[in-house]
Amino acid sequence: MKRLQGKVALVTGGRRGIGKAVAILLAGEGAKVVITDRKPEGSEAVIETIEKGGGEVIFIEHDVAKEEDWKRVIEKTLERFGRLDVLVNNAGVGAGKNIEEITLKDWRWVLSVNLDGVFLGTQYAIKAMKPGGGGSIINMSSIEGLVGDRRLPAYDASKGGVRLLTKSAALHCALARYNIRINSVCPGFLDSRMVDGFLGAQKDPEQARRELVAMHPLGHLGTPEDAAYAVLYLASDESKFATGTELVVDGGYTAR
Repeated sequence: MKRLQGKVALVTGGRRGIGKAVAILLAGEGAKVVITDRKPEGSEAVIETIEKGGGEVIFIEHDVAKEEDWKRVIEKTLERFGRLDVLVNNAGVGAGKNIEEITLKDWRWVLSVNLDGVFLGTQYAIKAMKPGGGGSIINMSSIEGLVGDRRLPAYDASKGGVRLLTKSAALHCALARYNIRINSVCPGFLDSRMVDGFLGAQKDPEQARRELVAMHPLGHLGTPEDAAYAVLYLASDESKFATGTELVVDGGYTAR
């Protein structure tokens, strides 16, 4: 049975990594999908995969830190599909610099994408979902929103902010009886381009990878698909009693 049959899902940062895995999985479960990203490169492969599976998908260029882009993306989504049922605020960036090294420019860039983008997306999705009778918003946080990392002050701050923004917005929508659920997903370190970039910036990338793997009690890094299945649950009606919480998918990283 298609778990998202008849639903329309918007996935930011959907051309690679977690966003790509989410878009393909949601489409495979019956959702019509809008993928957005700052650049179109790579989106063709996602679109081809979804269409070969019989799904319906469009791509829209989108800077999540810009309010005018959110207005345009929501308008195009409603024009094409008539409704919005699921938003996955996935787009994110990182700066691997400690508190002494990071610049204000770095800080503002990370926060503008990771936190301002989620704020804007959540706000505009609520407006779009209310006339349709509700929906589900899934915000991509991280284990870095649960515990600190001395190398990632801006990323940690942004992801911690995503967790609490999610709870605040979820309470608002629940008490207003909008039938809009808002949750966050906190993945551990995944085999992805972002993690590869982080490891590549270390003095000994191979040693850094071994140390990173060792921090996950299951003994390996996760995959984008691991996070995507968590998103699928929160996007589906199976999670109808879940709101204002976070789903941690981290191989046991934060259990200690």
